[in-house]
Parts: sequence; C-alpha cells; structure tokens
Amino acid sequence: MSHALGNHILVEFMNCEPKLMNDVAGIERDMVAAARAAGATVINSTFHHFSPYGVSGVVVIEESHLAIHTWPEYGYAAVDLFTCGEMDAWISFDMLKDAFKSKSYSAIEMKRGSVNLLTRNDFDMTSSRQKAQEEGTPWKNPDFYTRNVWFTDKDENQALSLRFTGEVFFDVQSPFQRVRILESYKYGKMLALDDMVMTTIDDEFHYHEMISHPALLTLGNAKNVLVIGGGDGGTIREILRHNSVEKVTMVEIDGEVIKACKEHLPQIAAEFDNPKLELIVDDGIAFAKNAQAGAYDLIIVDGSDPVGPAEGLFSTEFYQNCYNALKPNGILVAQGESPKFNDKSFAELNKTLQEIFGVENAPISLFFVPTYPTGMWCFQYGIKGDKHPKKVTNQTEMDDFAINNGLRYYNSEVHSGSFATPNFVKDLVK
Repeated sequence: MSHALGNHILVEFMNCEPKLMNDVAGIERDMVAAARAAGATVINSTFHHFSPYGVSGVVVIEESHLAIHTWPEYGYAAVDLFTCGEMDAWISFDMLKDAFKSKSYSAIEMKRGSVNLLTRNDFDMTSSRQKAQEEGTPWKNPDFYTRNVWFTDKDENQALSLRFTGEVFFDVQSPFQRVRILESYKYGKMLALDDMVMTTIDDEFHYHEMISHPALLTLGNAKNVLVIGGGDGGTIREILRHNSVEKVTMVEIDGEVIKACKEHLPQIAAEFDNPKLELIVDDGIAFAKNAQAGAYDLIIVDGSDPVGPAEGLFSTEFYQNCYNALKPNGILVAQGESPKFNDKSFAELNKTLQEIFGVENAPISLFFVPTYPTGMWCFQYGIKGDKHPKKVTNQTEMDDFAINNGLRYYNSEVHSGSFATPNFVKDLVK
C-alpha cells in the first residue's frame, strides 16, 4: 500500500441465492457487517431496491467505500471494494461470499493512485481548522451511521420509492407470495406483498374508507357483506362501523398476511375478533363460485394487483359469480387499479363490469393514496339494482357518519366528487 493511495478489488459473485440477491435490507446489513469486520469505520449506507428485483447500494466508510449491484434473476452480484490505509478488504470479500451463498466468483485486485506517478501538493490546513473551531465543535462521525435504504414499487416505466429504516419486522414466503412488514420514515410501518406496497399506517385510511363507506351509505341498510381479500383487516374495520351490518364474511387466501398485520399493524387489523366477522382462510375465487345466489347486500373485492394469487380476481367468470351472489339491489366494489399506472388492467376490468352489470351501472370512483404509484387509484363498481352511488341524496347522513366515526378522508363531497370522471379516463373505458 505504500506505493499506492488505494486498493480496489473488483468482484463478481455468481450462482448466489436469488432471494438473498433481492433482499435490500439483508444486503445492506451484510455489506455494513463486512466493512466493520475488516476494521472500517462506517459513515453511512444508501441502498435501493428495484421492484420486482435488483438492489443497488453503497456503504461509505472513512477508508472509502463498498458498493454493489445485484441481478437476482441471474444469481449475480457485482461488488466494488475500494479501500485506503491499512484496511484488509479481503476480509469483507470472504464475509460477503458466505453471506450471499456464492458458489463461484472472480476477483481482480488493482492498486489505485500510483504514488510514483503523482506529485503531492503542499497546502496549509491550519486556517481551515481554526475556522472550524471558531464556529463551534468540529464535526465527528456519529456512533450510529446514517442509513439510507429505499424500497421501490415500479413497472417498466415508472416507480414509487419510499425510504425505510432497513428493519424487517416480518418476512415470510407463503405458498402464494412474499409477505413483509417494513417501516418507512414518512408513512410508518407498511405491508408489502411481492415487493408491492399494499398499505401503510399513515395513509391506509384513504383506501379503507373509500372502499367501504360510499357503497354502504348508498345501500343504507346493508346486513350481509362479503369481503374477498383484505387480509390487512382495514376494510372489515370500516364496514363494522355501520350498525346495520349483521354479518361480515371475509375470505383471504393467505393466512400469513393476516398474521403479519395482527402482529405488526394492529391499528389496521383491529376487528379480527369482532363476533360479527366470519373469517375464512381460503380461495375467494372458489368461494364466490360456490356462494349462495342472492345472499349478499355488498361484495367487496379487496385484492392486490392482477398477479399471483390475485390474478383470478380480474376474470369475467369471477365477476359473474359475484353478480349471482348479490341481492337484487346489491352492490359490488372492486379494487380497480390506476388509470395512470395499470391502465390496461383498469380498462379491462371496467369492460368486464360493463358487460355484466351494464354500462351505466359500472361507475368508477377515483381517490388518492400517496404510497401507490402515481398517487391516483380507483374502485370500480357493479350496481345490480337501482341504488346507485352517483344518485344519492342523503348527504347529511354521510357527513354525520363521517364526523361521528372520526373519518379522515370520506365525506359527502368526496363521495360525489370521486365519481366525477376525467376525460382521459372516459376515453380509456369507452
């Protein structure tokens, strides 16, 4: 090292465990640990997860940096270990090789900044040090380094990123999807399914109030409600605010979602013990197919995006079964995607509902959720009878209900305004 300013090890880790290569929190943890094991002083870390897969990040150390980018689909990681001083970066290399379960690798060591090719500039730092002392206590590295870890929900053209603490409170690969509870700095703890943001503590009320109250206050006296999906519990929490409701049947395919939310999002999963609730952990698509005809006043389809276990929630057969299970004046409400993010799925779902319920009986309710890509989202309706949410006249009842229940998003003006359709949305669903 006496003849060079720095030492650079360029590493390729191959045949790694793909799941490990897609875990931004785990990679950040292992990179920091590898730096410390080699005797480095960690200044900060910045890591970013790309949905559906891939992680980039850097650990800044007093001795320079450790950087990584992963391709989980290939089980591959490209790693830079750049150090100066007496730090032995091969210790970091050994730790990362084991942490990533790499079965093969390549490494090239290079000396950077050859001293015999450089001329040292002499300059006086005394005045700078004096100035710093005069202005106050000089900066010192904090005992705990700064973490900057990012979770990203995206498609091929756009993304939403949330900075989170790096802590993972729940991480289970169920038979259906990967279920995680993370904590963002801005929105608090959040549920992520297969690297998609489902709900957060800070903005969940946008979604859960709007999926439930417009339909229930349109119906006025709903007694029997079916919820398909909704494993976080927020939808049933809002439904059970209505005294007319005598029974809620909730069918959620993934019990791990329920478990995670009951343990870590109790503010949302607050009504799982309500005696009016019948909780069934099973396939909601099959349940709708076998449901009794004309049984429900309201059916709410609280599913995720049309991938994995939720893919069948966007089929014509499923919604025809829901139509059959509704009472003559029943209403269907479905998580309807975003006209700016999942525009194809959005339009296809509305076409399906128009074909089953009729063009005028398939309205769209737009609302806003900060942690969903683009911020604009919707619920799509199927109106079986003549109780239409665009034709309500009980605004006073709506506002009284909102005030008495401490609602933070829904009121009569929001109810009416949400069904106002922008021209670009009208064009999508023509």
